[in-house]
Amino acid sequence: MDQTPPAPPPAESPASISPLPAVEHQHVRFAEGLELDCGRRLAPVEMAYQTYGRLDDRRANAILVCHALTGDQYVAEQQPITGKPGWWARMVGPGLPIDTDRFFVVCVNVLGGCMGSTGPRSPRPDAAGGEPWGTDFPPITLQDIARAQEKVITHLGIDRLFAVIGGSMGGMQVLAWAALFPRRVFAAVPIATASFHSAQNIAFNEVSRQAIFADPDWNNGRYWTNGRVPARGLAVARMMAHITYLSEEALTRKFGRRTRREATVPAPIGSAAPAQSPLGLFGEMFEVESYLRHQGSSFVRRFDANSYLTVTRAMDYFDLAADHDGDLAAAFRGTPTRFCVISFSSDWLFPTSQSRLIARALNQAAANVSFVEIETDKGHDAFLLDEPALDRTLRGFLQGCAEHAGLAPGVAA
Repeated sequence: MDQTPPAPPPAESPASISPLPAVEHQHVRFAEGLELDCGRRLAPVEMAYQTYGRLDDRRANAILVCHALTGDQYVAEQQPITGKPGWWARMVGPGLPIDTDRFFVVCVNVLGGCMGSTGPRSPRPDAAGGEPWGTDFPPITLQDIARAQEKVITHLGIDRLFAVIGGSMGGMQVLAWAALFPRRVFAAVPIATASFHSAQNIAFNEVSRQAIFADPDWNNGRYWTNGRVPARGLAVARMMAHITYLSEEALTRKFGRRTRREATVPAPIGSAAPAQSPLGLFGEMFEVESYLRHQGSSFVRRFDANSYLTVTRAMDYFDLAADHDGDLAAAFRGTPTRFCVISFSSDWLFPTSQSRLIARALNQAAANVSFVEIETDKGHDAFLLDEPALDRTLRGFLQGCAEHAGLAPGVAA
């Protein structure tokens, strides 16, 4: 990861609203749309998704994998824009913990996203010339996201999911699924997540949003009219958020206080200014600075600023207990779903105390629940990294659930 960020892509035409190239996604269109929690109907709704493995004859082996804030549906294959492996390719595939020789895996780009699902980049139905929604896109919730996914699952002919699995914001979607559609979820695995977004996390998201608003190319969210994007602000938002995904121990182990001398110091991300002589700035960079610059620079080439605003706000709104008069246990009372709640000891963004709160509520609701705290110094992003204890936990839980559900071992028939 410690490398000079690649050169920015060529300037785009004024008609373009983002540096994201056109990609043909697997998708389904729902003309009737979706009734949102805000009281508005969003129609039509188009949802992009990817599938892996085969659906068995009973249609009983389907797993929905829910992606995190900046993820997408390309969970186990090359991402078409970046060319990088899928974000959970180490976990989803033949013989892996989420075994596509046994399970049919579905991953849906979230409503409000920017990889094919309806969101701020989508054409507004009542606008002339196909103008995008931009900041006029209606506010959505994690429950809205789950309802949109449920429409995709129904479209695929699946009555009941064998499991719903996700980390971080994906874990919030898992909880929303279990609360909204308990009879359609046999097993649920919320990882490194919470039943509500804390004041601290809302504060982090607001700093990220303000970085985007402060970008000179923001243009009140109508940046496509200038043929530019708020790249600097979006990059800073990503840099700030990425710090919260790691732990102090992980940053120290990976970078410490090591520096590197640069022949030139890069101009601010998204700036057209030339690189500066080191004599004009500091002369050298800390390696952690170079890493964060790379994270920011690569992010603006695959994500839309208005989508970032929309989805972070959906996370902020999430409070599952609030839908049940403050009683989180009531959200799961009578549920037939089997749960495995997983946290990481060094995760300070979604600390173990919040996972314990979920497990306690599930116990109060008399649900079938297991709780595992994995000891690691990798921070919140441990669920995306090489963490053998997570692999063993997930593999073991799915194996036990499969035996209980009567799923045949091996390749889906």
